[in-house]
Amino acid sequence: MDPSAPKVSLLHTSMRTLLIVKTGTSIRQTRDQFGDFDQWFRQSLGSNRFSYRTISVFADEPLPDPSGLRALAGIVITGSPAMVSQRHNWSERAASWLAEAHQARIPMLGVCFGHQLLAHALGGRVGPNPHGRRMGTFEVALDAADDPLFGPLGNSAAFQATHVEAVLEPPAGARVLGSTNGDSHHVLHFGHASWGVQFHPEFDADIMRGYVRARADIVRAEGQDPDRIIASIRPCPAGKRLMQQFAELVDGNTEALAEREVAVQ
Repeated sequence: MDPSAPKVSLLHTSMRTLLIVKTGTSIRQTRDQFGDFDQWFRQSLGSNRFSYRTISVFADEPLPDPSGLRALAGIVITGSPAMVSQRHNWSERAASWLAEAHQARIPMLGVCFGHQLLAHALGGRVGPNPHGRRMGTFEVALDAADDPLFGPLGNSAAFQATHVEAVLEPPAGARVLGSTNGDSHHVLHFGHASWGVQFHPEFDADIMRGYVRARADIVRAEGQDPDRIIASIRPCPAGKRLMQQFAELVDGNTEALAEREVAVQ
């Protein structure tokens, strides 16, 4: 951590705090109609389940002092229009902090950019996806029967996804729990109580369609058919189930969750 960074204390409330590390905002079209990443996560986790706190690291808002990590019930790291490979100062600072949170065994779920940032923070390699931009509804093959977060979802589930970069090499000791056609590291368990997903469990079908419409010209210029992608988008109830399962694990017994460590260390 940067010793010159301002110290931030966690709020003391009767409910445990779930921290949303906000790494960017959704596109204007969906933000105006549906809200933003942190709102979608609160809704999918349960609006009244935790005392939520959002810190916009992309706007240089400081993260809590590491000495206060144990006060957190869990952490969610959002998606972003930024790229991990750009190595912005704010994202590098966040990566260092997330590595400390991982070592403190705070339950964490990184989503899209957050998934990549966690992988980078823990020693993995992130860069442009060799298969190019991926947008729409994707079937994710799961190999996670013994995993406390993904085991209940079975052998496969559909999720919404939109990304240009991907985790090219997972950190040492990480376990691949899920893959898609075009991304072999789509779901990772980093050990302790830290997971990363390339897909967006917080997106519904309308949000996903909005993203494709907003980027239709770019998608078309890259040789894909945005109309075909939009037509193939379907509801993905597994996204909400996953977020509810994460909330159950965090809310139920975070110490037991951290000690389980189903991944190979």
